[in-house]
Amino acid sequence: MAHSSETKSAPSETLIRELLETFDAVFGLHPGFRPVHAKGVMCSGAFTPATGATALTRAPHIERPSTPVSVRFSDFAGVPTIPDNDPGAAGPRGMAIRFQLAEHVHTDIIAHSENGFPTRTGEEFLEFIRALAASGPNAAKPTPLDSFLATHPETRRFLEAPKPIPTSFARESYFGVSALRFTNQAGASRYGRFRIHPQDGNEYLSAAAAAKMSANFLADELSQRLAAQPVRMRVVVQMAADGDELSDSTVVWPDDRPQIEFGTVTLTTRVNDAEPDMRKIIFDPIPRVDGIDPSDDPLFEVRAALYLLSGRRRRAAGAH
Repeated sequence: MAHSSETKSAPSETLIRELLETFDAVFGLHPGFRPVHAKGVMCSGAFTPATGATALTRAPHIERPSTPVSVRFSDFAGVPTIPDNDPGAAGPRGMAIRFQLAEHVHTDIIAHSENGFPTRTGEEFLEFIRALAASGPNAAKPTPLDSFLATHPETRRFLEAPKPIPTSFARESYFGVSALRFTNQAGASRYGRFRIHPQDGNEYLSAAAAAKMSANFLADELSQRLAAQPVRMRVVVQMAADGDELSDSTVVWPDDRPQIEFGTVTLTTRVNDAEPDMRKIIFDPIPRVDGIDPSDDPLFEVRAALYLLSGRRRRAAGAH
């Protein structure tokens, strides 16, 4: 396995504060909402582990027959009124899963519909977002974003990758950003990344069809779908091979890497996002559960600190 020589350390408070302030500069300040993925829908249901997943991990939700879950689907932008069919800022879509292990005990998966991440570190991400904020339609050419992309081909690849609009949140695939170390009861460890696939397969709209959809069509469609039948999403782990990069989320592993079935999330109910228990959820990219540990990817600590800071701000404002 490729291991990073870096040691995990807490990101600076200055970096996290500046990231939050820069998101506010890009999307505007919307009190009570997330700085990105501001617009979302919450659902509840249960997770059933896959037969054989205990060979991968001893995590408690794999050892149990079923675990309650709360799931949030979202559009990307930090704008709570972004149209679901916006061809730019609405994607990539997000999916976050909270596994409720006990009262005040949980573990999360946070994924989005683009395989990979635009930058390797939080510092690079701040530079990228600042360049984006300074590159409006009236910015001189080359814009700050042009200059950044010229020296960061991995970010350019992420931005230029097709991001078609799905027919449903439940017909999209979602990818965990960073590698994790999975350890089973025998103490054997392997690295992998979460992937989440819709049971009914992927389905996307053409640009012309998407343009005709309503601004809230994904949320409305999900409500109608759940009223008719449960939504099932397969959770798998794409396993790393020897030599695969474990600490750089901009590096996508080849699709021929084996995918081990982790379990199925079955959603049955659309939840009122304004309910107190739903409002206060701060999803955490670090698993913080026995049997699943973060790799040396530096984004873990940055994202966790940013989510915590912005989540506390949401709670203080009356969160969504």
